[in-house]
Amino acid sequence: MTDPSRSGSNRARPPESPLQPHDVAPTGGFAVVELFTSQGCSSCPPAEEVLTEIERDARKRGQPVFALGFHVDYWDYLGWPDQFADVAYSARQQAYARAFGSGQLYTPQMVVNGSVEFVGSDRRRAATAIASALTVVATTPLALSVEDAAGGTGGGHRVVVDYRTERPPERAVLNVAIVERGLESEVARGENAGRTLRQDNVVRAFTSVGLDAERGRVELEVSPDLDPQQASVVGYVQHDGDKAIVGAAALDMSTEPG
Repeated sequence: MTDPSRSGSNRARPPESPLQPHDVAPTGGFAVVELFTSQGCSSCPPAEEVLTEIERDARKRGQPVFALGFHVDYWDYLGWPDQFADVAYSARQQAYARAFGSGQLYTPQMVVNGSVEFVGSDRRRAATAIASALTVVATTPLALSVEDAAGGTGGGHRVVVDYRTERPPERAVLNVAIVERGLESEVARGENAGRTLRQDNVVRAFTSVGLDAERGRVELEVSPDLDPQQASVVGYVQHDGDKAIVGAAALDMSTEPG
């Protein structure tokens, strides 16, 4: 299932980048940038720096670029269980591998708009893919609104996301993620043993629902340690088959009433 030999050797450092909160995707292009990563992989920190810079740069420029760091669980066998990892995120990466016809999993892997993949630390490839994505008109506009709700299990709480779309394609899904910036972890074992990792745009909660109506609501349960001042909600519409992403929007949780 894993291919550690393809863990990524390109350690070139990228540009500065971010994520501008938009509650409605513009009629122009957008870029959803998904990074599959792990705290147990020594090649991943450079790619996470790329993702941070992508998000920061887009926020400064006001560009609709949405960054998500999915932590996979298959590096945990090295002795460091990544606290942000989820088997569902590994399964998501497997679905991309099937769609791309590669059948291989590796970290760090970056996927832009569900259609282009490359080693996540490749700053040049990332810039090219994002620039290209921003030229393609969004076919499914998306609007989001968010509210907190009490009653989560284990001391957490629920986040309720209302959405509105136009012209959703057949067999489409709506993905909704809560991402958090400014996280630090001291890694005691694995390939990054002894390092303190600073990570941004970490996916802290994620769900996918069938998009069979233009309006609806989804709920996500988040950990009680989530800092809403450092968190954003990202939604994106995706074909269930070829995985192409056709609409996206995001907004900062700090801009929403609690």
